[in-house]
Amino acid sequence: MATMHDIVMTALASVMDPDLGRDLVSLNMVKHVDTDVDSVRIAVELTTPACPMKDRIRDDIVTAVRGAIDNSALHIDVEFTAQVRGGDPNRDVLPNVKHVIAVGAGKGGVGKSTVSTLLAMGLARAGAAVGLLDGDIYGPSLGTMLGLDDLQPTANGNILDPFEAHGLKSMTIAKLVDPEKAMIWRGPMAHKAFQQLLLQTNWGNLDYLIVDLPPGTGDVPLSLAQALPLSGSVIVCTPQKVALNDARRAVRMFGQLNVPVLGVVENMSWFIDDADNEHDLYGRGGVEHMATDMQLPFLGAVPMHTRVRVQGDEGDPTAMFEAHPAITSAVERLAGELARQVSMQSGNMVQPTINVT
Repeated sequence: MATMHDIVMTALASVMDPDLGRDLVSLNMVKHVDTDVDSVRIAVELTTPACPMKDRIRDDIVTAVRGAIDNSALHIDVEFTAQVRGGDPNRDVLPNVKHVIAVGAGKGGVGKSTVSTLLAMGLARAGAAVGLLDGDIYGPSLGTMLGLDDLQPTANGNILDPFEAHGLKSMTIAKLVDPEKAMIWRGPMAHKAFQQLLLQTNWGNLDYLIVDLPPGTGDVPLSLAQALPLSGSVIVCTPQKVALNDARRAVRMFGQLNVPVLGVVENMSWFIDDADNEHDLYGRGGVEHMATDMQLPFLGAVPMHTRVRVQGDEGDPTAMFEAHPAITSAVERLAGELARQVSMQSGNMVQPTINVT
């Protein structure tokens, strides 16, 4: 005769992870089941703390268990933990970093660094261990946005210690050179500098390393993307046509590098004034249409608000994250959708190669 524990496990084997398309038992997501006469306690380990499907998984578990056990008084308690999966501990580059995600753009001025910071903050606030690398060698801005002005770089030999602020580990060349110095470097020099920032920083154990790449599809972004064991990329764009055309080129660049595009973000989608009125300055929705046309995931849209600019200039990304409820909601969605796409891609990590035709 089947025990109550066996009945519950059989029921859980019918509950599918909505994104991975396999049941919780075969995915080894069920970590513990404790039963007595009138209660069941189930511990489930999600593939990311930013999982946007948590509520659906809980509802499906409760439905499956209630359907298997004929007891109207049964109390079902589902507890979640999370362990980001993926990464290759045997790889030579960044073995302790599970996922490296490049954030790129077809053109400058679309708010790529702002979105990189907000994505990193969103993932960290959900409970993930997150690093943020300023890969824009010519125009580094994350030192300002993270408020690193008063922090001095330290190192152990030739290994840099990352800056730690706002729950993030970060590194930027802006803290290693004269702030007034123009970075007049050819591509190979910028590539070498980037590799040093990436490989000679003691990142420790990270679930996600977000890399803010330079804009465009020229020599430097190609070289930088090749240096990374990428889980995927995110493209940031504003809604107007002139930006969309360049964003398409960025998508095709990552395609040539054999790097999956995890999704696109529409930044500055609309403007919220001080009276909470919304204004579509650039024509909201253009990026979502592009995503549909190119069969790419649409991670979401982020509005403009004056306080985001002010708090970014003041180096307070926590306040920037909470500048307005619409921004908080948008960034939480972005982080959740990005984590979701990474989980689905985690079994298909590749080292970029260039295919020239």
